[in-house]
Amino acid sequence: MAVTLTPAAGQWLRTTGKVERLEKLTVLPVRDRPQLPEETRPHPPVDCYVVAPASANTVAKLALGLMDNQALTRVGEASGTLGLPVVVFPRVNAAHARHPAWQRYTDALRVGAVHLVYGPAVWPLYEPREAPVERELPWSAVLDAVDEASTP
Repeated sequence: MAVTLTPAAGQWLRTTGKVERLEKLTVLPVRDRPQLPEETRPHPPVDCYVVAPASANTVAKLALGLMDNQALTRVGEASGTLGLPVVVFPRVNAAHARHPAWQRYTDALRVGAVHLVYGPAVWPLYEPREAPVERELPWSAVLDAVDEASTP
């Protein structure tokens, strides 16, 4: 397993020391910036992309085809085009889901064969700043989606 982060996630995780932890777990460098032409490819070939947790901003960009960072470029290229499974867990709140464009974003991802880990059984929506503080992310549902998406 290899990890590529958006620039914002890279900054947050580097500040907390979690990038180093991820690198120890995966035995691969964590990427959060574009690869320069002279750099070697540090990650093995991909067999499934997982975007988790995905912010509302990341979901919107992916749905619109805006690939303005390394992570979104890789996943955007794969969405509906390369035959590689893509799993996305939108970590959003009720206000994000009420936005007039939200349904179009999730519909666009589904058209691109993206497997969404989304809905009240997986991630009940709360109003902004009203969710429980120690809320567990639905990693088992994400991994189940990876298994389902990866099975021919």
